[in-house]
Amino acid sequence: MPAPPSASLRSVRTLRVPGPRKEYVPEGGARGSYWIRLLPLLAALACVTRLPSFRWPLWNPDEGYLAVQARILADGGTLYETVVDRKPPLVPWLYAGSFALFGDGTLLPLKVLAVAAQLLTAVLLVSLARRRWGDGAGRTAGVLYLLISIGLHPEDTQAAAFEVFMLPCTAAAMWCADRRRWGAAGAAVACAFLAKQTGGAVLLPVGWLLWRGGAPRRDTARLAVGLGAPVLAAALLTTPSGFVFWTVTGSGAYASFTGSELHVLGRGLVNAAVLAAACAGILPPVIRVLRIARTGAAELWLWLASSSAAVLLGFHFFGHYYLQLMPPLALLGAASLHILPLERTVRAITVSGCACAVFLAWGLLTPRPELAHATRLADTVRARTAPDDRVLFWGIHPETYWLADRTPASRYLTAGLLTNYSGGRNGPQVGEKYAVDGAWPTFRTELRTHPPTLVIDDSRGKPYAPERVPSLRRVLAVGYEPVMRVGGAVVYVRVVPRGPVAGAP
Repeated sequence: MPAPPSASLRSVRTLRVPGPRKEYVPEGGARGSYWIRLLPLLAALACVTRLPSFRWPLWNPDEGYLAVQARILADGGTLYETVVDRKPPLVPWLYAGSFALFGDGTLLPLKVLAVAAQLLTAVLLVSLARRRWGDGAGRTAGVLYLLISIGLHPEDTQAAAFEVFMLPCTAAAMWCADRRRWGAAGAAVACAFLAKQTGGAVLLPVGWLLWRGGAPRRDTARLAVGLGAPVLAAALLTTPSGFVFWTVTGSGAYASFTGSELHVLGRGLVNAAVLAAACAGILPPVIRVLRIARTGAAELWLWLASSSAAVLLGFHFFGHYYLQLMPPLALLGAASLHILPLERTVRAITVSGCACAVFLAWGLLTPRPELAHATRLADTVRARTAPDDRVLFWGIHPETYWLADRTPASRYLTAGLLTNYSGGRNGPQVGEKYAVDGAWPTFRTELRTHPPTLVIDDSRGKPYAPERVPSLRRVLAVGYEPVMRVGGAVVYVRVVPRGPVAGAP
């Protein structure tokens, strides 16, 4: 005869994770004392987990792209006109504001803002969990989030880039919806979208909370106005047609992975495995509670599901896409641990802390060969050009413009926009005909009007090399000659008289 289940297991089987409470009275004293004790711990964790971000001038091409955009905007440029990217404007504006206040020679203020963004995300998760399950669950959610927040490749977690500034907006949207502040919830969803398009996925759980609450017309209207007004304002502050094209309609070829299926899927599986290792303290209790108990709080599962769909969108599976999964995972972990014995919470935090230490060491010790290469190229360009000369880096590392402190010869800061090469994609859909619509006529005009003093071919054998790009190959053949190599990159010097490039297409 089988042994009866333990008392603790019997009790867990009958428990149901509670949904949001209308009002929560904090345990053991005033509300203020809870935060006075917890905030220093969260702030310390946020600072420690992002220590590697301060070790290098920048961490990935996204930071470099944003830095170059911000410089162009400071010089009077216009987003989606004189400089373009497939991203909404909020984070470029954030960079531009930082450069206006602190100068454009360092990303240090942005790195500090990234720490603040992670801390704010953790605080909002604490408040959400505490409202549902009490003080202990709130602490657990905040600590778990910060411990897993660096659980990917350091280039993905330590960069002060789009996802880091998107996450507090998504958490704020859930926080406001949880309290039925629908106008503010809509504005937070809009800010998440304006930081990165996939941030708008949080609208699904916010909409669920609205529907569950009865969805009166007035609340729906408030959510719609809160969502629509910031997006409309952003479009009007840039150019409406450019905003729509670069953030929504102009990325059809980019979203395809034809010819690169194994490469892209392999990357996705590896990043999923790395994240699972970082969440080794969270996943077992979540799975255990799913197996033996009914869970409420459907909005948290919808948040995780919509974030998972956002990771899948575009079929690129870059590591930083997975950051969007971390806030709902931390809350689900807190929900599961709330109904399990206390030792499970201690074990989960201990395992998460050990994993965090591994990722922290990885971030502090990992070499940066691409940054070293970009720095050598930047030194070469500075030595061979004047400050007002324009240069063209034909590659996928726009940070070299920022490191060299030289003006780009084109609004297209990477070869990816002109060839559809992205993230190692090496399939058949790389070449001129797969460029962003209208890019090559504009690019040719730019080269004729302001021919670059130097062209640096940094393709290094990639599918977008000049020999596979006829228009660029003709420009180099007519007006430039190679003079040196730097780490595999070829430096071309202009040899025609000043004026339009003779024979340029």
